[in-house]
Amino acid sequence: MPHFLWKNTMKVRNSLKSLAKRHRDNKLIRRKGRVYIINKTNPRFKARQG
Repeated sequence: MPHFLWKNTMKVRNSLKSLAKRHRDNKLIRRKGRVYIINKTNPRFKARQG
């Protein structure tokens, strides 16, 4: 799929700690050796590390 059609793509970052503080509903979660930021109210803050 072309990148300009992606709506709420997940950011892949080296550091998620600063990204977690950007919104009060951001949750830092570890799953299967990866670290994720999820946000139910504002999905544009989704991010993954690892």
